[in-house]
Amino acid sequence: YGWLSTLVTIAILAGFSSVILVMLLGQSRVFYSMSKDGLVPKVFSELHPKFRTPFKSNALLLIFVGLFAGLVPGDVAGDLTSFGTLFAFVLVCVGIWVLRVKNPDAVRPFATPLVPLVPILGMLICSAMIFSLGPYTLMAAGIWMVFGLIIYFLYSRHNSNLRKESK
Repeated sequence: YGWLSTLVTIAILAGFSSVILVMLLGQSRVFYSMSKDGLVPKVFSELHPKFRTPFKSNALLLIFVGLFAGLVPGDVAGDLTSFGTLFAFVLVCVGIWVLRVKNPDAVRPFATPLVPLVPILGMLICSAMIFSLGPYTLMAAGIWMVFGLIIYFLYSRHNSNLRKESK
């Protein structure tokens, strides 16, 4: 079954490639919004004059992710992608719960059923899946989080438009 192993490997590489491509397109839009809020430099919110897309953000992410993908083993990149996705789900569950408690009368275009049960279960299940990823992945993700916190406290916190408005 050597031929089947080769086909499975090709399918896995195609899957990772498509996930990374979609995440790159989404991430450039996230950086665009963060740049508009003052959390990252303005270069991330510069739009192409004809296509109206954040082209500089796309180019910077392409270079960074290309280097990352070229230098990091595929299983590590896959586990870090899983960590990031699961952690985002944990944050969404926390956000749902916090917003429901702090602003219960807000108009919501969609509703989460059984709050706080569903967000708590989401946090627990996603957290359990995160901790099943292995120590090397958790250490690498922790390093990335520290890097993100450094950026936040050295740049984002001081340049936030929300902070400027509250002064």
